[in-house]
Amino acid sequence: MHRHGYKGTKFGKQRDQRRALLKSLADSLILRESIETTLPKAKAVASYTERLITKAKVGDLHNRRQVISALATLEAAHKLVNELTPKLSGRNSGYFRVVRTTARRGDNAQMAKVSFVDDLAKKTAKTELKAAKKTKETQVDTKEPETTEKPAKMLREDKQKISIKTAITQAARRTGRRGNR
Repeated sequence: MHRHGYKGTKFGKQRDQRRALLKSLADSLILRESIETTLPKAKAVASYTERLITKAKVGDLHNRRQVISALATLEAAHKLVNELTPKLSGRNSGYFRVVRTTARRGDNAQMAKVSFVDDLAKKTAKTELKAAKKTKETQVDTKEPETTEKPAKMLREDKQKISIKTAITQAARRTGRRGNR
């Protein structure tokens, strides 16, 4: 049998299992910003996630939906599009670093750590400092501090709205309209 026209590593799994594996690894990589796995899986997930970052950088509705469908959780997709891609705007590719670590004790498989090339925590601190400086420059010192307190009447209305919402959800739970919770 020939090997022509077959792309990618199979990992000894069927297609749906392989797709689920890549989705969950990419999800973990985005949420934790660093994972450790076997070397072939690390290379595959780095490639898979780089394609997702390229789509997330466009940021339109179609690409956002493609990113959501390619990841295991909605939380990871929103984090990728809203938080991580603005920090990665200086790069066009090569977002991940795959570093070989030790061999796994049980089966002697080569392990590798996948992480972002840029330190995203430092970038957030820098952007926060820049934003703080800009707000200080644009603020006028003659302004009086604004009061954020709501009048008592508005607070009572808010409490009534909240109590109505809780009553509706409790009634729905009792009747079983929203599932078996």
